[in-house]
Amino acid sequence: MKFALCNEMFEGVAFADVCAAAARLGYDGLEIAPFTLADSADAVSSEQRKQVRRAAADNGLEIVGLHWLFAGPAGLHMTTTDDLVWGRTRDYLSCLIDLCADLGGKILVLGSPKQRSLPPGQTKDGAIRRAADLLAGVLDKAAALDATICLEPLSPVETDFINTVAQGMEIVRQINHPNLKIHLDVKAMCSEARPVPEIIRSVKAEYVGHFHVNDANLYGPGMGAVDYAPIAEAINDIGWDKWLSVEVFKYDPDPETIAKRSIEYLRKFWPR
Repeated sequence: MKFALCNEMFEGVAFADVCAAAARLGYDGLEIAPFTLADSADAVSSEQRKQVRRAAADNGLEIVGLHWLFAGPAGLHMTTTDDLVWGRTRDYLSCLIDLCADLGGKILVLGSPKQRSLPPGQTKDGAIRRAADLLAGVLDKAAALDATICLEPLSPVETDFINTVAQGMEIVRQINHPNLKIHLDVKAMCSEARPVPEIIRSVKAEYVGHFHVNDANLYGPGMGAVDYAPIAEAINDIGWDKWLSVEVFKYDPDPETIAKRSIEYLRKFWPR
């Protein structure tokens, strides 16, 4: 098992320094929120892309990929009835695939709750069609660049579209493309009626594209009430052995302390 750290928790810290901290703490990779590099993916210059890739490599880290895909720029939406906005969003996802490949990443986690929630006048079936068409429009490009888009179910507190792993898997199966997979996130799965280990075991590892580890309290694994012993057992049972990325939403007392406590806890279940 390899461990990664999501970089946005180190807000305002130079990327090279984030790499140094992650390596020092024992992480194997970094997962990047594009808005930490520039306001828009197409504003990340060729030289900056090389610098990011070099900083990771110099610290012995891999770039896992991207998440928070549609957090910026403003005006993106994947289930909208507005053809202009929808087309712009599809084109931006294509731009993100290029960025991911240039950085050496292979995973794009599609969460972005506000940019997928049903807008006024949209139906659930209509939203599914819009999302499916958007994804279908870029998946062959993703395949050509060895990238996988990972559809992330999120809690009803965050969005009203794709709230369970079962709902996400319906879309993954409907589109049926090898470069579209489900994303599993412990915080999000905690919002479902079923126990998290049961949800994990409901999906074959071949359908899982990526995995975020955190706690329902928005901190890192081991920093709340979520017991990872049965979760780790379920992860091992399905044969998932690629990446576990620490993604948190509260950064106190400080990012490095959270990163340190998180990996120390994870090492109890997956020692080197």
